[in-house]
Amino acid sequence: MNDVPPVGLAKVSRRTYSLATLRSVIATWDERKRLRWQLEQKSKDDPHLIDDIGLTRRQVEAEIAKPFWQR
Repeated sequence: MNDVPPVGLAKVSRRTYSLATLRSVIATWDERKRLRWQLEQKSKDDPHLIDDIGLTRRQVEAEIAKPFWQR
């Protein structure tokens, strides 16, 4: 009569976990993108602040050049 198999709790929980993980990953990527953008702006506008936080120009350039998915 009903050809649709019942969905078990394990499948629902696993799907919820996967969506939560995806949201977390996207939030992390967004945060990295935002922080790198801010670092780039600070290095252009106030380069002396980069020295104040203990980074070299080379370290800042390397961080800015990273894609958002890299740590």
